[in-house]
Amino acid sequence: MEETTSTIIMAALSTLTPSQFSDLTRSIISATNHHHRRLSSLLSSPTLFSLTLHHLHTLTLPQKTLLIARHLLSSLHLLTATSPPLSTTTRQRDLDAALLLLLLCETHNHNPHALEAPFSEWRKNLSKVFSDSLLTVSLAPLGTVMIPFVETVSRCWRLVGALNCGGGKEAASAAIMVALPSVEVRHSGRECVICKEEMGIGRDVCELPCQHLFHWMCILPWLGKRNTCPCCRFRLPSDDVFGEIQRLWEVLVKMTAKDS
Repeated sequence: MEETTSTIIMAALSTLTPSQFSDLTRSIISATNHHHRRLSSLLSSPTLFSLTLHHLHTLTLPQKTLLIARHLLSSLHLLTATSPPLSTTTRQRDLDAALLLLLLCETHNHNPHALEAPFSEWRKNLSKVFSDSLLTVSLAPLGTVMIPFVETVSRCWRLVGALNCGGGKEAASAAIMVALPSVEVRHSGRECVICKEEMGIGRDVCELPCQHLFHWMCILPWLGKRNTCPCCRFRLPSDDVFGEIQRLWEVLVKMTAKDS
């Protein structure tokens, strides 16, 4: 699954123009540097490390999965050049916890002996692992910044997918619903597929991003229950983290389809 995930991401990246790829690279470098600064601060502070580790220990498995899911979602927003709804953004405390959890998973997979020591030595051992990884990244060519990013996205996707979360009928984001444009009907014979009644000429109706039109009184209750267009199943952003992951993943898959 991870190989397939990486293949799809790389195929989507290959469809970008040089300008788009350059913008994405800068965004990834900025996000990566921010994450490295947060991890450095966390590992250099015994108090912050202890508090973050304690926070992780108090979380259930679904809550830890949600941490990784939010981290994955932020990466998918970078890849698709979209802005995340405020309801799905990650708080600083949760970002620290997600970064530490990913570092613990990586250490467990590649250097498990570092975690066999007492808890009192974990910060020192993890600092060494993190420093070694930073050294590897610093020695790599600039153009390879995408490789560790894609690997991280693939790991997050695998961790989130292990619990088979998402895929339900999530409602459209309230912020997206408020921002939907109102347009005037200019041609007769157009029918609202929800109520099956004609939309009269001159009437203000709602236009979805896919350009399908609906009566406002019909589409708002619809979007309050599901985030898909009644005509073409175009998915609007939602406030559900797992639903957003699936929606943006479909965007990536469509990017590869356009190039084929």
